[in-house]
Amino acid sequence: MTKQLKTIALALVAFVSFTTQAQTSKKVNAEKSSIHWVGKKVTGQHDGIVNLKDGILMFKGDKLAGGKFTVDMASITTKDLEGEWAAKLDGHLKSDDFFSTEKFPTATLEFKKIADKGNGVYTVFADLTIKGITNHVNFDMTVAKNSATTKLVIDRTKFDIKYKSGSFFENLGDKTIYDDFELDVNLAF
Repeated sequence: MTKQLKTIALALVAFVSFTTQAQTSKKVNAEKSSIHWVGKKVTGQHDGIVNLKDGILMFKGDKLAGGKFTVDMASITTKDLEGEWAAKLDGHLKSDDFFSTEKFPTATLEFKKIADKGNGVYTVFADLTIKGITNHVNFDMTVAKNSATTKLVIDRTKFDIKYKSGSFFENLGDKTIYDDFELDVNLAF
């Protein structure tokens, strides 16, 4: 009986070892990665960049299995304006009206669940933390060789960014800033 238990135990260990692939982490190259933002208002839009501070993607074999990222919110800059106008908008975005970067210098994104849609496309369910407030987000991410791309649409009001939001203030007219902002993310690893 003892010999049979040992044989069964060894067979079970071999089976589990064979069928379970190890999870590997790939560090994201923050310098070669980019996050482009777009914020829209009734009379137009502004766009710019914010820098990735660090990040990792986890894989089981060649399948995406996880990820965690930190964004340097103090790096937010405007690209569609120049000089004094760009400096004013950059300062306003860093102020308490928007991202409060002095109090909250980073934002984080942590993958919680991933659904494989095939052909390198995954639906990611994640926790996004901005200004110390965490909300669930989901988005599709495409992974190919040493890169990953995604587009996210974020409702800023869920992170207590309500400045000139038509959802919270009346009679703003053409001063209304839309609640959603867009992120176009390109990761290199």
